[in-house]
Amino acid sequence: MKTWFAIPLWQRVVAALILGIVVGYFWGPEAESIKIIGDIFVAFIKMLVVPLIFFSLVSGVASIGDLRKLGSVGWRALLLFVVTGQIAVWLGLLLGALVQPGIGVDTSMIDMGAVPEPNPTTWREMLLGMVPQSPVQVMADVNVLPLIVFSLLLGIGILMAAEDGQPVLKIFDSGSVVMQKVTMVVMELTPFGVFALMAWVAGSLGIPALIALSKLVFLNYLGCLLIIGVMYSAMIKFIARLPVIDFFRGIVDAIAVSYSTASSNATLPVTLRCAQRNLGISNSVSSFVISLGATVNMNGTAMYLGLATLFGAQIFGVDLSWGDYFMIALLGTLGAVGAAGIPGAGLIMMALVFGAVGVPLETIAFVAGVDRIMDMMRTTTNVSGDAAVATCVAATTGEIDRAEMISADDV
Repeated sequence: MKTWFAIPLWQRVVAALILGIVVGYFWGPEAESIKIIGDIFVAFIKMLVVPLIFFSLVSGVASIGDLRKLGSVGWRALLLFVVTGQIAVWLGLLLGALVQPGIGVDTSMIDMGAVPEPNPTTWREMLLGMVPQSPVQVMADVNVLPLIVFSLLLGIGILMAAEDGQPVLKIFDSGSVVMQKVTMVVMELTPFGVFALMAWVAGSLGIPALIALSKLVFLNYLGCLLIIGVMYSAMIKFIARLPVIDFFRGIVDAIAVSYSTASSNATLPVTLRCAQRNLGISNSVSSFVISLGATVNMNGTAMYLGLATLFGAQIFGVDLSWGDYFMIALLGTLGAVGAAGIPGAGLIMMALVFGAVGVPLETIAFVAGVDRIMDMMRTTTNVSGDAAVATCVAATTGEIDRAEMISADDV
């Protein structure tokens, strides 16, 4: 047992992925008999959606600490978080629409019932549906959009209550930590779920399904590299007006740790150290922006949610309207905000977006086998984004030592 846990989770997942493909290929359609293991894993993931979003969002909003902090530093950071998140999710949708990785997969072997009809909800009904008439009912029905609205309002209410809201804030901070620990426990099941699901995919759906998944992995990496190489570089050059190469040299340690751990939270101390020592960002700005960004700034996740939703729609033949696309863009950004900075959080957020636009949740089982490989790159994108936003905010508020940033790279 000690030997098993001594192996990094990502290595166990990759080994399970390869072994599952080999077993499924030789076992054939009968590999579906072990799919129940993967189904249990996916069921655990679905179980986490509501409590993880609820506690993480409320805790994240309330972690701002004081509404007055949403001043020169706060509004700049939040604006960049929202704008970059929207660009990221639309990039995912664009890549999915251009390449169409889910086209050509035969899903006749999958017992998923009828394909859902396109969402007929009008924009007026959509706006009204955002208001949670009963938060308890919203949670029971896993109606995530009004749950997000309620969570945001509750977090703002805690901020407005100031000292009187501190006892409630402690509850949500503790709840957020507890749910992250529960999620980590569920993630330990990943190797077994991945093995069973990949054996099922390889045995029942064959090579076309594996090709489709390989396209999804490629697009995930391409989208993340475009975000890092184009969007973040443009932010550093045109907003912060700093050397792009010096910026990436300064955060190389954070990039390495984030890719290996697939956890924004685990990388947080390293990101803070890089921002303060290598980039010359003041302690107050770096602590505020990067700590908040580890919770609400998930551009890699936002891009992937858009891409994965289109992937599922293509696999199962779901026609999406422009209203659905805007819903995906909205929920992709909000879902990234609600995603905890731990491995596998993006997989959990899929249920949020899929359910809103009628994409079958079986897509989660389809992509779960390769999610860890993609999660490593998404986390690197998220962490790089935290540093980029912190650098831009510090540069525009005079809270950065430009000479220290450049000299740190010469050491």
